[in-house]
Amino acid sequence: MSEYDLSYIISSKNRLHFLKITLNHLIQNVHPNEEIVVIDGNSSDGSKEYLQKLFKENKIHQYISETDENQAHGWNKAMLLARGVLIKKIIDDDVFEYNAIRRCADFMFQNPDYDLCISNSLTADLNNPITLNKNTRLNEFIQWRKGVTKSFSFSDVYLLIRRSSLSKIGLFNTQFVMMDWEFSLRASYLQCKIAYYTGYTVMGVNTPGNITSKVSKETLKREGKIGSLAYEYKGDSSNISIYSKLKIKIGKIFYKKNQSQKNQFINFSEVYPTLYRTLEETELQSDKNFIVDV
Repeated sequence: MSEYDLSYIISSKNRLHFLKITLNHLIQNVHPNEEIVVIDGNSSDGSKEYLQKLFKENKIHQYISETDENQAHGWNKAMLLARGVLIKKIIDDDVFEYNAIRRCADFMFQNPDYDLCISNSLTADLNNPITLNKNTRLNEFIQWRKGVTKSFSFSDVYLLIRRSSLSKIGLFNTQFVMMDWEFSLRASYLQCKIAYYTGYTVMGVNTPGNITSKVSKETLKREGKIGSLAYEYKGDSSNISIYSKLKIKIGKIFYKKNQSQKNQFINFSEVYPTLYRTLEETELQSDKNFIVDV
C-alpha cells in the first residue's frame, strides 16, 4: 500500500527565483496525504541551501542534490523516489491550480484502471502576463480515441500519472530533449487509458533560461523523425507539440532580450500572484468534465 495518495515532484537547477515562488505556493497547499519530492541538479545559485533548509524544516519530504546527466535523468530520479499512488510533475516556473489537480486525482482514484489524466491549460508570457492563451488537445485526444490516429502529443505540464502504470509506459527517455513529447506519443501508442479533463490545471509560463527554449531546430527535426517512425505519428500542426513549440519560440526571444538588456527587472512578487489568481478564475468559470469515451 502506498504511503501517500499524491506525490508532487520537482526537478530544477539554478532557478532559485522561480523555485521559491513555486515551492512556497505548493507548501501552502499540500495536504497531509501528499508528499513533495525535489531533485536539484547540483545548483550554484543558492537553490541547494534553500532546499536543504526546507528539508530540515520538514516542509519537503524528499530531497537530493547531485549532478544530472540531462533533464529526463533528473525527472526520472524524482519519479523513482515518489511514494504516492499518483505522480504530478511540478515545473519550477509554471503556475498550478491544486484544487483542479485534486479533482483529476479524485477521478483517477474512483477509476483505478486509468493510467493518465491530461487537461486544458493556459500559457502566459512573463514579460506580458496580461495576454494569455488557452490551449487544448481535446480534438487530438478525440481523434486518437476514435482510432483515427495511432498516437498524439501532449505536454507533461498538465499530466497526472498513476505510478503503477510506469511499469507499462516506462520513464522519460533520456535520449530525448523533448522528453514529454516522446512520453506522450509512447503512452498513447501503447493505448494507455487516458482521461481528458476539460478544466484548467496549469498555466505554462514562458521564462528565460528554461531548457525547452534552448532546443535547436536540428534537434527538433531529428526527434520528430524518430517519433514519426517509432509511434506512427502523423503530426497535427507541428512535429512537436504546440505548447513546446511556443515555449521554444518565446524562450529564445527572452534569451535575446536578456543578452541585450541584462538589467531588465521583472517583479516576480507582483506577477506570479496575478497569474495564480487568473488560473483559479479560469478554472472556476470553465466547463469541467472528464472525457473518457467518444
